[in-house]
Amino acid sequence: MSTGSGAASAPAPDPHDTLPAPGPPARKNSMFSSLRIRNYRLFFIGQVVSNIGTWMQRIAQDWLVLSLTGSSAAVGITTALQFLPMLLFGLYGGVLVDRLRKRPTLLVTQVAMALTALALAVLTLTGRVEVWHIYVAAFALGLATVVDNPARQSFVSELVGPGQLQNAVSLNSANFQSARLVGPAVAGLLITGVGTGWAFLLNGLSFIAPLTGLLMMRARELHAVERAPRGKGQLREGLRYVTGRPELIWPIVLVGFIGTFAFNFPVYLSAFADDVFHGGAGVYSMFNTLMAVGSVSGALLAARRGTARLRLLILAALAFGGLEILASASPRLWMFALLMIPLGLFSMTVNVTTNTSIQMSTDPAVRGRVMALYMMVFLGGSPVGAPIVGWITDTYGARVGFAAGGAVAMTAAAVIGLILARAGGLRLSVGWHRGTPRLRFVPRERQEALAPVA
Repeated sequence: MSTGSGAASAPAPDPHDTLPAPGPPARKNSMFSSLRIRNYRLFFIGQVVSNIGTWMQRIAQDWLVLSLTGSSAAVGITTALQFLPMLLFGLYGGVLVDRLRKRPTLLVTQVAMALTALALAVLTLTGRVEVWHIYVAAFALGLATVVDNPARQSFVSELVGPGQLQNAVSLNSANFQSARLVGPAVAGLLITGVGTGWAFLLNGLSFIAPLTGLLMMRARELHAVERAPRGKGQLREGLRYVTGRPELIWPIVLVGFIGTFAFNFPVYLSAFADDVFHGGAGVYSMFNTLMAVGSVSGALLAARRGTARLRLLILAALAFGGLEILASASPRLWMFALLMIPLGLFSMTVNVTTNTSIQMSTDPAVRGRVMALYMMVFLGGSPVGAPIVGWITDTYGARVGFAAGGAVAMTAAAVIGLILARAGGLRLSVGWHRGTPRLRFVPRERQEALAPVA
């Protein structure tokens, strides 16, 4: 990978695209092309095992808190404690990641996360666990995530290089969503069969897979990147870098709106399952499973694309918001359930396209800080927005709450799409094509050339 300036490697605007392109045109990749790279293959296999363990622990942790306290609020506190470190220290984690070598950093964070899970396993299996132990473990896991998330996100580019970055990011997302189908099911069997402690134990042991993969990688085959030297003002430098580049700041703002108001699926789907369709936990589980199927499909489709254009991000966000509004009006359970599949597909398209376009447009020397900001906005939005959308849903009903989230997503996508189009020197062209109205963005020079002469 080039260690030069991100600006120097940025492509010229594509006049046929509706928005500025964040990366150079690439040949069409096969769906699993990045797996041909040995280092990435080791990374991917390790994540397959670890992600299943992570989903197992999520389910077991919430169930253990609920069984100890009988309080849903206590479950919410556990989730908040896990996300709090990212909100407080996420940007500082990005500064640290830019200074450090990614592989040794990941070895440390993965060991820390494994020890957290194993400590919970010991406490639970010996019958000594108390709810405050789980709170401490959730906060400790969140602290490790502050460094682990941006390090893992930016390490992918060192594994595969720019040519395979979108494919690798997409496969990572498919990996995580596939584990979402397996992990909770395994956790349910363990909880009912032998207890929650065994789920924690297996999650702790699952970290052996990524740690082995990291140790087996060939350092000479990594794509070298320039590390930021230690110095003052690096956090402000990273923020200035993002705010000075429209192709970075506006996708992050868009994800912030969507993550805060439209991605709160636990609130929306549980309300529909219970209050609208009166189906209980089984229906709620079905909604999540169908959405995970759509998410895996979206990630695999993204893996086939050779580029991640901002035009696709805006269109996917518009479709995502529109599907939420459509689903909110569904009169039948089966209609609502079927809409979960395309909803998951477009939500994953938004996620993968944003992630890839940001990485492709960022100078490697500040990528850790930029990805930390992105993850802080993306992961931190849901806990901030949950009380708001929960109040709307409780006060006005699940249908109004879901539709409001979709309306926010569509409005944010439309406004930010116009801002990015203007930043890319594009204008809206209104015309007719084969007897039907046609709206599209064209370069300003072309718009002026097509304008009638007075």
